[in-house]
Amino acid sequence: MSVYTRVEAAEVVAFLRDYAVGELLELHGIADGIENTNYFVTTSGGRFVLTLFERQADSELEYFLELMVVLADHGLACPRPIMADDGTYLRHLAQRPTVLVERLAGRAIEHPSVAQCAAVGGALGRIHRIGRHVHRRRANERGPAWWRFTADALRAVLDAEAMALIDTEIAFQTALDTERLPRGVIHADLFRDNVLFEGEQLSGVIDFYAACNDILLYDVAICLNDWCIGADGDFDDARARAFLAAYAESRPWASGETDALPAMLRAAALRFWLSRLYDLHFPRAGEITHIKDPAHFERILRRRIAEPQRAQAILPA
Repeated sequence: MSVYTRVEAAEVVAFLRDYAVGELLELHGIADGIENTNYFVTTSGGRFVLTLFERQADSELEYFLELMVVLADHGLACPRPIMADDGTYLRHLAQRPTVLVERLAGRAIEHPSVAQCAAVGGALGRIHRIGRHVHRRRANERGPAWWRFTADALRAVLDAEAMALIDTEIAFQTALDTERLPRGVIHADLFRDNVLFEGEQLSGVIDFYAACNDILLYDVAICLNDWCIGADGDFDDARARAFLAAYAESRPWASGETDALPAMLRAAALRFWLSRLYDLHFPRAGEITHIKDPAHFERILRRRIAEPQRAQAILPA
């Protein structure tokens, strides 16, 4: 959520005239994240987040907006899009598709507790269950085709050892039979910086702008690789088991999912290693940017390949 497109207060004042949210009081750019331009907006009527989309087209964004409205309507703590006076959610600012959403209370945490991991597992299970009510569909734009494209782009800048690992892992993932694994709406980016807490209480799941339809277990693996590990990339058993137990209470496991978990953990590590490598070597221009360390997910991928049994060890009894 870096600032790639700068907007002035006067532009935001004009933009807000189409909303019943009061007068602009404060405007601050948000430095976290890497995909879109985001500002905190405080008005006389409340606190909001203004998002300008840098890559997606209007038609694609309707998926995210429907998803957020459906989740909010079903009681999930997530930002509800604010409707403009003409009944639409999507507007334009600085020639970018733009939405205004609720700003939720709470803060992201760096070192989650067992209870907080359980809360995230339960929330993810609810997202997967409620997602069945979303009528639109969106393919995962960071799936296997993107892996191959990104690997080819990185060949000119990576050493032979790194490229060999990437090519071998892509071949392994391509050969997997995943057709029987349940699919549906996934968040696809539910890292620690995308969940808000007030103490041990989960107060919000945010940033649904990578959401898509894909393998539900892949979404579980993304979370496990971030929420439930130590500094060395190995699992913290207590956090991982609490996360998985709470998830299963919200959405029980289907046949074959637990057996497929080791491979999905590898797929999740590969995807974020590739995206961080690409952002490092081919950065986008922005006023505020935050590039995350690619080596973190290289270490996780190597560990998941070397220790597939660890995935079975963290499953609740």
